[in-house]
Amino acid sequence: MKTLVAGGAGFIGSTFVRRRLEAQPEDEIVVLDKLTYAGNRANLAGVEADRTSASRFRFVQGDIADAALVAELTLDGDFDAVVNFAAESHVDRSILGAEAFLRPGVLGAHVLHETTRSLAERRAASATRAPRFLQVSTDEVYGSVPTGASVETDVLAPRSPYSAAKAAGELLVQAYRTTYGLDTLITRGSNTYGPYQYPEKIVPLFVTNALQDLPLPLYGDGLQRRDWLHVDDHADAIGKVLDRGESGSVYNIPGTGERPNVELTRLILRYVDRPWSLVRHVEDRAGHDRRYAMNGARLAGLGWSHQVRFDEGLAATIAWYRDNETWWRPLLDADWAAYYVRQYGARLAGSVNG
Repeated sequence: MKTLVAGGAGFIGSTFVRRRLEAQPEDEIVVLDKLTYAGNRANLAGVEADRTSASRFRFVQGDIADAALVAELTLDGDFDAVVNFAAESHVDRSILGAEAFLRPGVLGAHVLHETTRSLAERRAASATRAPRFLQVSTDEVYGSVPTGASVETDVLAPRSPYSAAKAAGELLVQAYRTTYGLDTLITRGSNTYGPYQYPEKIVPLFVTNALQDLPLPLYGDGLQRRDWLHVDDHADAIGKVLDRGESGSVYNIPGTGERPNVELTRLILRYVDRPWSLVRHVEDRAGHDRRYAMNGARLAGLGWSHQVRFDEGLAATIAWYRDNETWWRPLLDADWAAYYVRQYGARLAGSVNG
């Protein structure tokens, strides 16, 4: 399979690329990534340094919303699949500025759909199998789930600009399938953690702050519940859906570690051997979803199961950040500092000790 991976230098996308090339020795991958603050070429350094994978890999820096660039890429290569990871993905940043989320989430998704449609038309003329289009989405499109677990047929109820942009991307998938007959798939993943995650999300933020003996800004009472999914499991589940998923279907990818954020914080502090006194209860973010939970029976029906237990995965992730300061330390630059002050400065000033 030859695959165009949009957003393949990001956290989940780069994990997919690394694991896919290792598991499928005949596959070829072209990564298209704009390399915004959370896209990191270093995430793919191992692929480019390995002789067996480098010959089957190509990186292109660019914007998925650049229709001319994407069209040129697809003229150069006859892709069997397009997998779209490209997105701004941090809810806090979407509250500070929604427009940056709409460009990749809506316009960029539209460009990729049009490209896939053109590929399908060319392949139909030569009686070749149509390309698959897989949209990587999130459990947040369901909104807050007080009890039970979301199933794929539930109504979407996004509550932040980020999740609304992801839901809009999903609606485009469905529209292009209905109108043009594209071979489409959607995955909705749980909160994901693991190595190479930009340090704005709760796990890498709290780990790197704790390693520096900095405050841990815990939103509200810390009782928001999330179901944690290791990035290796997330990437492999997407690969399973790409290979075996039923065209037109949506697949939930649940985690293995549902727990409140306050408990997650305790575990992180225990693993890094830092005191609870680092915790600061800060003003909650606007519209903060209280709980996410998904039913994964449909995905299990494809023969997929989790391989990473939460406790083992979290310990290994924390060890990775402890041992790879040279990866995350350069990310804490002036732009990061400006964002951190904007997001947490006033909150920390008015915080309460944990």
